[in-house]
Amino acid sequence: MSRMDELLGIMMRLRDPKSGCPWDREQTFRTIAPYTIEEAYEVADAIERDCADDLADELGDLLFQVVFHAQLAREAGIFDFDDVVSAIIDKMVRRHPHVFRHERMPDAQQQIASWETMKAAERSADPSMRSHLDGIPVALPALSKATKLQSRAARCGFDWSDAQGVLDKLAEEKEELAEAVASGEKASIEEEIGDMFFTLVNLARHLGVDPEVAARSANRKFERRFRALEEEVRREERAAAAGDAPIPKQPIESLERLWSSIKDRQRESSSSKG
Repeated sequence: MSRMDELLGIMMRLRDPKSGCPWDREQTFRTIAPYTIEEAYEVADAIERDCADDLADELGDLLFQVVFHAQLAREAGIFDFDDVVSAIIDKMVRRHPHVFRHERMPDAQQQIASWETMKAAERSADPSMRSHLDGIPVALPALSKATKLQSRAARCGFDWSDAQGVLDKLAEEKEELAEAVASGEKASIEEEIGDMFFTLVNLARHLGVDPEVAARSANRKFERRFRALEEEVRREERAAAAGDAPIPKQPIESLERLWSSIKDRQRESSSSKG
């Protein structure tokens, strides 16, 4: 028996109505979905931390989610794990004619365009797809969904011709946000901030930047610098006895001075490594 068969057997055992795990038996597609999303994020986190051991572990957790959903479907008589595997095999072969049918594909950019064309043709052949925006997952993170919406609209020609047009739009949205802030109306402020995010995603798309990756990078940079800031405050106050306790509130002028110093040091360190 292969290890994959062993994993499928474990899943069946966990769902056994008599001897299985009470928690696993209670789960449905809907209740398991949040865990599936969480495991995908943990895979991405392991990759960003460049931790191979954690990546292997997290990929296993994600695989288990696939097996769990397949078992639920098997019990409902919808499909089983073999159907899942067959579907992805068929799709990969169909969408890679340059590999499996020896069609010429000179570069990666043409392959990406070919892939998107095939996906669009598949959607057009589906009678349930009445809009170019149909089929975009509801649960996608907001920035990723904005990118998908904009890319689909762009295929119909609804797009700026270059990044400068998006920059002009961003300036317009900034003015509208300032007006909303001046009005003090929370609903208007929320709407305009949303428009700013959406336009920034459009700018990232035109510049070939993944907005989710950029946002996560900014989060990591802030966390790295703020932790260094805390250490600087502790050092200046000679509060070694306080250990890792959170620092007390500091004057903003002092924090800004330390923040600027930390930014300069980390930039210099990054430059020297490059």
